[in-house]
Amino acid sequence: MQLPRPIQTYFTARAPQDGNALAAVFGPTAVVHDEGQVHRGSQAIRAWWLAAKAKYRHHAEPINIAQTGDKTVVRAIVTGDFPGSPAVLSFTFGLEGDRISGLEIG
Repeated sequence: MQLPRPIQTYFTARAPQDGNALAAVFGPTAVVHDEGQVHRGSQAIRAWWLAAKAKYRHHAEPINIAQTGDKTVVRAIVTGDFPGSPAVLSFTFGLEGDRISGLEIG
């Protein structure tokens, strides 16, 4: 499956060593919506990602990709330390150039 480079980085980054690489694929005004919370800006997104990785020790394996208007939707099997694991979740990405401008996980 061919994912756009910033989305590929999102799914292949490993915590904590790839925290800076993960932050770099998000634009400075990017917004992430996850678990009812909103995280704005690449550094806040980095902090959210590191905290989620530490809490859930999860890994997401993409299973398909679709384009919906200007959004890229990746469905992935997410396995980790949370009730209902493994679960199939949708990751809806907005892209601006070679950076992620938005992400909604659900």
